[in-house]
Amino acid sequence: MGVKQILEFVKIEHTLFSLPFVLIGYILAYYQFMHDLPDPALGWLRIDLVWILIAAVGARGLAMTLNRIIDRNVDAANPRTANRHLVSGDMSLQTAWILSAIFLTMLLLGAWALNEVALMMAWLPVLAFVIYPYTKRYTWLCHLWLGLCLGLAPAGAWVAVAADVHGWAAITGLHYGYTEHLWYPTIFFISLGVAFWITAFDINYARMDVESDRENGIHSFPSHFSEETTTRTSVQLTLVWFACFAISDPMDGIWFLGAAGVMAIVNIAVILLRERFDDFQTTLFRVSMLTGWVLLVAIIFMEPDRGLMLED
Repeated sequence: MGVKQILEFVKIEHTLFSLPFVLIGYILAYYQFMHDLPDPALGWLRIDLVWILIAAVGARGLAMTLNRIIDRNVDAANPRTANRHLVSGDMSLQTAWILSAIFLTMLLLGAWALNEVALMMAWLPVLAFVIYPYTKRYTWLCHLWLGLCLGLAPAGAWVAVAADVHGWAAITGLHYGYTEHLWYPTIFFISLGVAFWITAFDINYARMDVESDRENGIHSFPSHFSEETTTRTSVQLTLVWFACFAISDPMDGIWFLGAAGVMAIVNIAVILLRERFDDFQTTLFRVSMLTGWVLLVAIIFMEPDRGLMLED
């Protein structure tokens, strides 16, 4: 099996959803703890970023590979997904499990190289990834669970830096006898915003499989509710993720607030005008993917003198 097939199997393009928020979590942690970092810290931060990206790629690959393995029978029953690698026989189940092991190793290796907290918390995304494929067999809330899986991206990157400075106190909030939740409100609401953003996207993505889902007992939101309810809920979720990003208010950043507002409007427009697009799903994918990158640029512009913090 070639590299191209492996990239197609794990849908490498979907990494574009989580990567900007991984970087956002990393940047926010640096700004929050910059005065507590060792001096000089830039070389150390470069290394940390490399390991964060390795762990993130491993997590993303593991999530998709597990999804393909667990859902292979579901994919076989759906005409849209019947040509996927495990269903068509282009990839063996053994190869898929080997890929899962490789991606899990990347996740654990990256977490181990970062700090003890990152390594000890690596079970959380793995558990979330294993549970997700089964949720669609029982509840239309599966879309929210997928959102929560991706919501771990900025939180994980933030912890990778924060725990280097504060250890377990970065999560527990216990500092010298008093409680201070360092992750609240900024990283909490950023992660929650990501969860609702992905939920809104996935609800619309599931429109493609309504008939198949109903026939095969798959519990997607569009297969349970009407077109109008799906559209209305998508818009409401978009307003919720905008509210989460607005509440997070990272560093009182007007750039971030403005970017979130513009992208919320664009997402809502695409959802409401879906029938006017020749390919609604492709348009929605591109707009949703672009949302994260626009917010990343806004975060960077909030501190223009520091740029990406990687300048010597």
